[in-house]
Amino acid sequence: MRQIVAIILLASMPVAAADISRLEWLAGCWAYDGRDPGSGEYWMPPAGGTMFAVSRTIRDGQTVGFEYLRIAETGEDSLALFASPSGREATQFDLVSLTDSEIVFENPEHDFPQRIIYRLGDEGALFGRIEGQSDGQAVAIDFPMTGVDCEEFAQ
Repeated sequence: MRQIVAIILLASMPVAAADISRLEWLAGCWAYDGRDPGSGEYWMPPAGGTMFAVSRTIRDGQTVGFEYLRIAETGEDSLALFASPSGREATQFDLVSLTDSEIVFENPEHDFPQRIIYRLGDEGALFGRIEGQSDGQAVAIDFPMTGVDCEEFAQ
C-alpha cells in the first residue's frame, strides 16, 4: 500500500523548478553536423521569460527548410516550447523534464513529432531529437550539432 501511495505522490509532483535561466547552456549558434554550411540553429540567451531561436536547413546552396522556435515560461515553474516550422502556426509542446543538461517537451496530440529533446553533450556538442508515432510507426530523428561562432555561422 505504501508503494502505491508513493507512486501517486510522485506522479502528482510538479516538474522540477523550470526557471528559464537554467537553459543558458542552449544559447548560441549550433551547426548541424554533416549538413551544408549555414544549416543549424541559433538560440538567443534567456531573457524576459523567453528564449527565441531560428533553424535553417541549406541544401546545394538553397534554403530548403526553416523553423521559428520559442521557449517561454507558461506559469509557475512551467515552460513550453512553441515550434513554427516553415512559418506555419505554432504548436505548443509542454515541459516534461528539465535537468542542467537536458530538456524534454511533449505534445501527445500532435501528429509528428510528439516529443522534442535537447541534450548538451561534451566538448561543444548539442543533440536535438524529435520522436513519436508517424503512420503507426515509432520514428526518431536525431540532430547532432556543434557549437560554432555566430559570426562565422553561415560560412
